Amino acid sequence: MAATNHATNPQHAQRPLFLGIDIGGTNIKLGIVDDQGRVVGKTQIPTEEENGPQDAVQRTRQATDELLRSLGMGPGDLAAVGLASPGTQDLKAGTLLHPHNLPHWYHFPIRQAVADAFGGLAVAYANDANAAAYGEFWVGSGTDFHSIVLLTLGTGVGGGIIIGDLNVEGEHSHGSECGHIIVDNSPQARMCGCGQPGHLEAYCSATALIKRAQEELDRGTVTLIRSRIAAGEELSGLLIAQEAERADPLASALVEELATWLGLGIVSLIHCVDPGAVILGGAMNFGGHSAPLGRRFLDRVRSVVKARAFPTLAEQTVIDFATLGGDAGFIGAAGIARLAHHQPQRSAG
Repeated sequence: MAATNHATNPQHAQRPLFLGIDIGGTNIKLGIVDDQGRVVGKTQIPTEEENGPQDAVQRTRQATDELLRSLGMGPGDLAAVGLASPGTQDLKAGTLLHPHNLPHWYHFPIRQAVADAFGGLAVAYANDANAAAYGEFWVGSGTDFHSIVLLTLGTGVGGGIIIGDLNVEGEHSHGSECGHIIVDNSPQARMCGCGQPGHLEAYCSATALIKRAQEELDRGTVTLIRSRIAAGEELSGLLIAQEAERADPLASALVEELATWLGLGIVSLIHCVDPGAVILGGAMNFGGHSAPLGRRFLDRVRSVVKARAFPTLAEQTVIDFATLGGDAGFIGAAGIARLAHHQPQRSAG
């Protein structure tokens, strides 16, 4: 188990306390979060997907017990559990359906399994991107707004929409799938990982960025990326970002192209939702505010929105980077559990 990280002194935590669980294809992140959204302690374990979901659930309970002991607490200190996992899901039934990065977990009743492992504690279940959105809304970049859209840029493009305290899950558990809005309906539209052409994810994910770079390499485009690949490095989003930081023409153009498509997708989203803010999260933020490339990337996104959205929306909708990083999922999951604990009659359909 990874070393724990205590962000708030357990003695100063505001009770009740909630456990947030964020399941990923590689790791499962866990955190104890207090009633004000402060992380009391956190840890992570490897998912070990191939061993199946029941094994992961049991190891999650064991890791939680270790974390609680390190904080001088026990299972009785937890009021509820928030669980976030990648889709597709039946959220009302609490079942994983076809999570593409968890092929051994298909059709698994994960909410009940977690409830059983934690002695019958109430378990609130959400899509991982929706949970991250709620985390940013509750204690991250979205705290000043009544409504936000979160886009998580990584291997794919996840999405979450929060309006008031409501997490937009949809009638069929597929609400807020922002990465699958159509941005290109041309015959040449790029193929999304879901198997359909023209989706935002096909243009704005790390997977899409790498594919575009490989296409240009195959065309013989002059770029410093080529020499790094020849030296044995793997073509990756990070490598492309590094070369864009160094002003390599191709890498810079690819990042600007991605930002342009992202801006177009955001225009559609803000015309539909009219949120207070659009928050950009995920690993592929090109360094965020701390890096010149991240700032250029954000400026390009904003400029596209300004050029294509209704003037009022372009002027008043904040577009900015997320602040919670990799903790957003478990914090948001804990927050959704907290919401259900305090407002059990509130629906998030």
